[in-house]
Amino acid sequence: QVQLVESGGGSVQAGGSLRLSCVVSGYTYSSYRMGWVRYPRGKGREVVASIDDDGITTYADSVKGRFTISKDSHKNTLYLQMNNLKPEDTAMYYCAATMGDYALGDRQADFGYEGQGTQVTVSS
Repeated sequence: QVQLVESGGGSVQAGGSLRLSCVVSGYTYSSYRMGWVRYPRGKGREVVASIDDDGITTYADSVKGRFTISKDSHKNTLYLQMNNLKPEDTAMYYCAATMGDYALGDRQADFGYEGQGTQVTVSS
């Protein structure tokens, strides 16, 4: 059973930093894309950042230059370093991963697994 467990959320003032972590267990696909998605209040889902098994990263325009996604394969952990946080970054953040369709070659496949989420609140 795949489990994604996030931690590291909290409340900070604008300009501050947080680092989110996601421990992944039960995930056996060697070809994958993992990332972080968020659901700001009153807005739709946004894919904040992703990283694939080759280490190639992508970022939403809204976080480029401020957020960095990384992974430690030995620790089965995904990270999101968030610097210069803004009030508009306030949201629930979820760790996410692709499923078998991506592993079978569908590089457009969306994330199929998500964790329970961690709240990030940025005050002005």
